Amino acid sequence: MRTWLITGASSGIGRSVTTRLLEQGDRVAAFVRRPEIFNELSDTYPGKLWVAPVDVTDTRVLRDAVNRAFTDLGKIDVVFSNAGAGAFGAAEELDDSAIEQQLALNLVAPIQLIRAVLPHLRAQGGGRIIQMSTMGGQITSAGGSMYHASKWGIEGFTESVMGEVAPFGIGITLVEPGNVRTAFGAALTIAAPIEAYADTPVGHVRQYIEAAGGNLTGDALGDPARVAEAIIAVSVQSPAPERLVLGSDAHSAIRAALTARLSQLDAGRAVSESTDFPANT
Repeated sequence: MRTWLITGASSGIGRSVTTRLLEQGDRVAAFVRRPEIFNELSDTYPGKLWVAPVDVTDTRVLRDAVNRAFTDLGKIDVVFSNAGAGAFGAAEELDDSAIEQQLALNLVAPIQLIRAVLPHLRAQGGGRIIQMSTMGGQITSAGGSMYHASKWGIEGFTESVMGEVAPFGIGITLVEPGNVRTAFGAALTIAAPIEAYADTPVGHVRQYIEAAGGNLTGDALGDPARVAEAIIAVSVQSPAPERLVLGSDAHSAIRAALTARLSQLDAGRAVSESTDFPANT
């Protein structure tokens, strides 16, 4: 039996992982906004589900819940930082509150979660952190500027921390799924349109969202149950892989983006080298 701490455990991939873990006999500390959503699971798996009401964007509340979870449960083997949401709109269409909310939930909250759990993981001699990202942490699309900013930001933070904590036996993996059939798309925060963008890539994506009934992920390729299995499996892989790409759409999109980026890098090599101090002759 292992013990997991999961944020965003009430729906989507977080719910799938939580349910599968309980089915296989593990314990879960679930951080959710509404604890009552887990009443049925708590009854089905008595003593296996520890639930705390947590708004992960409130750092004080988050840190207190982390401390209580480690105190009550003892060792926590895996921390799955999964809470997140999306915002859509051109950069100037999104209002200030939407930008603040996106960065608070997708960037600041996981940073603070990792900071909060690290002292406990060091004290217990190691553990595993799984940070949910997305293929959008490696690629970009029109209308997703703030979402991508949050995901590229958490990728940079997490990759840096990997090297910091490896000496303590703490492994970290970034999970980069493509589109998964969850309610993520239906929960998008969509900015009010600016007419100037109507016939631009942003406007075209907006039309696609509207045609999908507001839910971009309703018919997605990704199976949340299979995604959950892959995440659970990677938690015992040693050494911890830096990244786990899930979904054929994610693999294709990320590969294309990295290939194009490498080509652009190589094309500019002469200019890059031209800015060095001249070699001593």
